[in-house]
Amino acid sequence: MQVSLTATGGLERRLEVAVPATEVSTEVEQRLKNISRTARLKGFRPGKAPITVVRKQFGEQVHAEVVSDLMRSSFAQALSQEKLTPAGGPRIEPITMAPGTELKYAAIFEVVPEINLKPFDSIPVERPSAEVTEDDITAMIESMRRQRPVFAAVERPAQDTDRVTIDFDGRIDGQPFDGGEGRDVTIMVGSHQALPELENGIRGASAGENRTISLSFPADGPNKSIAGKTAELQVTIKRVEQQSLPEVDEDFCRAYGVEEGGIEALRIEVRKSMERELGDVIRNRVRGQVMDALYRENSFEVPRAMVDEQVQRLQVDAARRSGAKDASQVPAREVFEDQARRRAALGLLMGRIVQSEGIKVDRERVQTRLNDLVASYPNPDEVRRAYVQNADAMRQVESAVLEDQVVDWIVERARVTDKPMTFKDLTGFGQNIELQQ
Repeated sequence: MQVSLTATGGLERRLEVAVPATEVSTEVEQRLKNISRTARLKGFRPGKAPITVVRKQFGEQVHAEVVSDLMRSSFAQALSQEKLTPAGGPRIEPITMAPGTELKYAAIFEVVPEINLKPFDSIPVERPSAEVTEDDITAMIESMRRQRPVFAAVERPAQDTDRVTIDFDGRIDGQPFDGGEGRDVTIMVGSHQALPELENGIRGASAGENRTISLSFPADGPNKSIAGKTAELQVTIKRVEQQSLPEVDEDFCRAYGVEEGGIEALRIEVRKSMERELGDVIRNRVRGQVMDALYRENSFEVPRAMVDEQVQRLQVDAARRSGAKDASQVPAREVFEDQARRRAALGLLMGRIVQSEGIKVDRERVQTRLNDLVASYPNPDEVRRAYVQNADAMRQVESAVLEDQVVDWIVERARVTDKPMTFKDLTGFGQNIELQQ
């Protein structure tokens, strides 16, 4: 086998490979002989057809298969010979492939760049330092109370934060329309969950009252048959309920999964949950700083193939989140170019550290991470089994753990300073919360 390597610019390489004609023909003949032992051809008993007939029947197909297999094996051999690590699959340009001739082709691909890591002791990391206080726990329980309000019927006009139950019948140009009828529909006044005209129309109404409310449907609404049109609703106010916060009693504790121990047990569980959240926030902040510094301090050319792969992943994720139905709805690649390049570069940098420092996946940390992942499900044992039986899912868990290990390794060598903060500062808990009395 003859190999010729040319650098065509940047990270791109052109590898020309020539496999002798004798090697190709020998492999073709051997495969034809194997076929002839079992081939069923018209006019011949099984395995008794002359090799010339077998060659005429299967020769072209077998030659194509041999060429494909030899290209695959010779390319791998040439990479090993030239000590090359491709960054993606090659683009193959056939040169000679006809029967009776040598197999010659060119493989064009990018190589993984050599990375010389900058010292880690110059990386600045500001690590938040915080703890969950008793006041934080009390505030969280108050938030939990707001998530489970209790309602009681009142004989006064509806006002903000009240829950109003209505029946309605709507018409457009005097005719009923799809979705224009409702029974026992509940609306939280002031929540902005219903159309403004409807909320305003029932505000100030009392149980037993009837009102006529005019609604203008948005022009870009999901229901095209009524989009941009105006409807009249005949509304009956059936019930007005005032909300209040529940007592923190045994029933309240049970609603959050605490069957025994009452409020003290609830506070213990709330603390555990808040400390887990706090730990995640601190780790993510430190990780973000490490990744930013790693990318900023280590500049190198990123293979185009790797950037393209990341762009495609980001496009698929964006399409899935937006519910895109076809390719025309997917954001253009330019939107993701910078993010994709950063992702690809960081993947190479992390891989370089793993390789140079011999970092292995910590199996205990994998189990801990898996425990955390399944803990929030009502059937954690079933979810765990599903993960363990899914090789791709477990690889994702292991990759995340390995990344955490690399970040920890860098932090141990970085210039770290601790910054005192509070739970609220770090998590944003309590911001934009309006107490509902």
